[in-house]
Amino acid sequence: MSNTSDNRKKLQRPEDQLREMEVLIISAHDLKNVKHVTKMKTYTVVYVEKDHVAKTHVDEHGGTNPTWNEVVKVKFHAKLAENDVLAAVNVDIYAYGHVREKPVGSARVLLCDVLKGGDASEPVDNPIQCLTVQVWRSSGRPQGLLNLWVPPTGRFLIRRESLSFSVKEVAEEEMVEREVVLALGAGGGDEC
Repeated sequence: MSNTSDNRKKLQRPEDQLREMEVLIISAHDLKNVKHVTKMKTYTVVYVEKDHVAKTHVDEHGGTNPTWNEVVKVKFHAKLAENDVLAAVNVDIYAYGHVREKPVGSARVLLCDVLKGGDASEPVDNPIQCLTVQVWRSSGRPQGLLNLWVPPTGRFLIRRESLSFSVKEVAEEEMVEREVVLALGAGGGDEC
């Protein structure tokens, strides 16, 4: 049975292959408050093609200035960025509701503006650059700003819970280094 699925992968045309891209949805500011009775709780839906969407968690406390700080993985057809100059990363912002979700606004960034290629493990090919884009309401009016980051290679260089170093993490790393040095020093004296 797995042989059949292997054959399907081999027979898949290049235009049918999916590419995965990581997007860091950071925050938004000055959004339209679409919840007039209760505090607005927002989340985002991120996609390049509507068939493959990713969602962030619901920000419970930010209201019109939500913070998500979440990396989402978005899939799209590999040849799309090359063949369609208007292909874009779309970010739709919704207000969570018990009865229904209300659209707050949306933003988009063209793939050709953010995906530059290169090696994800090379810092030179993967610089940190935060983008701030206009959020547009469904009426067509601008309302708010969205902060996000799409690495030029489509993948993040560092895999950490946080992009900042804490004093505790640095102290733990130094302690491990000292233990390694002591262990090598003790072992090295016996061999000579």
